[in-house]
Amino acid sequence: MKILALMQHRPDRSPGQRFRFEHYMEYLQEQGWEICFSNLLNGKDDKYFYSKANYFRKAFIALKSLFVRWKDLRRAKNFDIVFVYREAYMLGTTYFERKIAKKGIPLVFDFDDSIWLNDTSEGNKNLAWLKKPEKTAEICKVATMVMVGNEYLANYARQFSKNVVVVPTTIDTNYHKKENIAKQSETICIGWTGTTTTMKHFELIMPVFVKLKERFGDKISYRVITNRIVEGYPVDVEMLIWNKNREIEDLQYFDIGIMPLPDDEWSKGKCGFKGLQCMALSMPVVMSPVGVNVDIVEDGKNGYLAETEEEWLEKLSILIESENLRIEIGKKARKSIEEEYSVEVWKIRFDELLKTLLSKNRNEK
Repeated sequence: MKILALMQHRPDRSPGQRFRFEHYMEYLQEQGWEICFSNLLNGKDDKYFYSKANYFRKAFIALKSLFVRWKDLRRAKNFDIVFVYREAYMLGTTYFERKIAKKGIPLVFDFDDSIWLNDTSEGNKNLAWLKKPEKTAEICKVATMVMVGNEYLANYARQFSKNVVVVPTTIDTNYHKKENIAKQSETICIGWTGTTTTMKHFELIMPVFVKLKERFGDKISYRVITNRIVEGYPVDVEMLIWNKNREIEDLQYFDIGIMPLPDDEWSKGKCGFKGLQCMALSMPVVMSPVGVNVDIVEDGKNGYLAETEEEWLEKLSILIESENLRIEIGKKARKSIEEEYSVEVWKIRFDELLKTLLSKNRNEK
């Protein structure tokens, strides 16, 4: 049983890839699957692809990526399943997905955002016209199975496909687990992690950060783990560049994790990853009640939901003031992840979905 996995980024680079497919790979291989991972961007490409301008370099990357996918298309017949995360190619064409489908090879299309909406990275705003986000519907139509991260995404995909399954974004609880670390500061740290593309979400509650600092002073601190340093905030924010080798240690420095979101169509498609990571580390979280977040968090039990600035200020203050509450909520958060959002719970189901798809395809031939 062989899978050709078409991804944009190299392994361990993209959170979406890691927590939608990559961390199932070891288990799938144990169950008899051979996996060929084909990515378009390498480390050097990243530097240019998401920066402003550098149009000649970006054109070269796009051309190079075409050759990679043409090679994949030629060898696709040697695989039992082709798995596509978000899109086979970064521009507006569905050529590769359509060609694979015409070959009769089962095509699994997976996505975990409202990618049918135009949400281009800051460095590529001028090239947004090349994206064609509506191609998501076209890929759904030709896919044998559409795999999505929540019901909101599923409702969209069901307009175009009869075979839509919900597989939540999951956490490897053997990797994401709380360990005893010596904090360099006794401050209560409020933390957020994400890329500069989503930094605008962190900044949504900046007025709350200012008020908390006025109320608690040096008792609290703020930490952000991201891919690029951002400065100029009205409060001190410690910025760390994300590093796979110290990812868990850096996250564990948080005492409270946050996931603010605007209540818009793009955010409704989010799969709660930032919150899930923190909860797996036995950490209390405060999250916006948008999309799947209301399914993940039971307000006041395994975390908190906050919509208005007043609610954010109130619920963060409650957690800042009580260490016992932080510990209690954190334990319940971890339990929720273990029972509902862990790789251990979902890996068997993931394997079964692929094997059922493969068996059905073989029987139809």
